[in-house]
Amino acid sequence: MTVRLVATDLDGTILRSDGSVSERTVAALRAAEDYGLMVVVATGRPPRWMRPVAEALGHTGLAVCSNGAVIYDMHTDRVLEHTAISREVVLAVAAAVREAMPEVTFAIETRDAGFGREASYPVADAEDTELDGVRVGSLDDLVNDDVIKLLVRHADLDPDGLLAAAREVAGEMAELTHSSRSGLLEISATGVTKAATLARIADRHGIAAADTVAFGDMPNDLPMLAWAGRGYAMANAHPEVLAAAAHRAPSNDEDGVAQVVEKLLADLS
Repeated sequence: MTVRLVATDLDGTILRSDGSVSERTVAALRAAEDYGLMVVVATGRPPRWMRPVAEALGHTGLAVCSNGAVIYDMHTDRVLEHTAISREVVLAVAAAVREAMPEVTFAIETRDAGFGREASYPVADAEDTELDGVRVGSLDDLVNDDVIKLLVRHADLDPDGLLAAAREVAGEMAELTHSSRSGLLEISATGVTKAATLARIADRHGIAAADTVAFGDMPNDLPMLAWAGRGYAMANAHPEVLAAAAHRAPSNDEDGVAQVVEKLLADLS
């Protein structure tokens, strides 16, 4: 297999369980880029969370953020492109999901790195704890045509159950997925996935899906792993990902991506 592109998820994949990235992983990704391979980090994280990641990775490669809605240059810490969800679609999706599950609460990420949330949306664990001037209010007041991701929380449902229920009522209006161990959904514009944005980047550089190696651990990685010529599920991956991916990598805490990339580079040399 020819390899020209290495695409990897972030949390649960190249980041260890404590949120750190090992020197071995950084070295492996930089070695891949130095060899001439394109390196892309594909994550559900919004651009506002990427600067520390870029620094930790030595400003290596590009990043596909917000599950494909944003292309971010890790070398310059700059957003290059984005795909927004229209105000009409955001409000329609939210209304359908809320009608089916009245207990849900919503938040939004916007293209200008802003974060807005309903007052009932829980943020104790981080979303807006590091931001100044976070907007709090109704979705009708918060949403313009600059939303790159709609977030949905439910206090009682697990993410798989929440995703299934939301897809029943809103799956034809937008892309719904999750990358969480708790009741949190991530919603993007129709057609926006990690795979779709990676395919666009690859096409611009004359790289085929068959020449791509991808790594992931959660349902939001499934389209990417299916698109890539060789898709690796991490040993710690969600059961659905383990069942779908043809290849396995050691866990994130074992530097699994680094292990595979090191072998790939040795085979290419």
